[in-house]
Amino acid sequence: MSYRLLDLFCGAGGAAVGYHRAGFTVTGVDIKHQPRYPYKFIQSDWAKLPPEFLASFDAIHASPPCQGYSDLKALNKTRTYPMLIEPVRMALRASGRPYVIENVCGSPLIDYVVLCGTMFEGLRVLRHRLFETNFLITPPPHGKHPLVHTHDKRKRHYGKTDEWADFVSVNGGGNCSVAAARDAMGIDWMTKAELNEAIPPAYTDHVGHALAIALADCVLWC
Repeated sequence: MSYRLLDLFCGAGGAAVGYHRAGFTVTGVDIKHQPRYPYKFIQSDWAKLPPEFLASFDAIHASPPCQGYSDLKALNKTRTYPMLIEPVRMALRASGRPYVIENVCGSPLIDYVVLCGTMFEGLRVLRHRLFETNFLITPPPHGKHPLVHTHDKRKRHYGKTDEWADFVSVNGGGNCSVAAARDAMGIDWMTKAELNEAIPPAYTDHVGHALAIALADCVLWC
């Protein structure tokens, strides 16, 4: 059975591809046009979606903007960012559907699990993300963080790593080519700016399998 999942704040579709691999039919919603989103896409402000639209899906994933919760906000103290986790949580709970809220470390998520690139074979990025759900997720073992490829000559391992074999940083600065960043994230369709904000599909593939089990068992919603 293919369940229908609503992907709020969908960006370019990193989370969506993981859920699709887990067997979901995905519809994305974002306030910005997302020309590389790989599935059905609706351009809209999430807050303008009627409650009955949310409830028409089997499950909902939301990745509210993270800048207001990130440590990086200290770099631009004059700018204000939307703080949407609490209103999003209220809307998802009101839908009566199983839900996932994803965000960065430091965000006010409740009873979350942490996923990291070291947990998934083939990933080469240290990207900790928190996942709050109203169903059970068991995270894989958290591996030891390896040295990350660097261009900084001051670091002892400078010149001893390979962007195509070792872990890399994928962020606003970054330390590798776009092609190597795509390979490290398991994402081959995004621009560098989109990669900076993306969730590796491996994360939501894992979450999606737990979600499918919960839906099949009707743990909370029957």
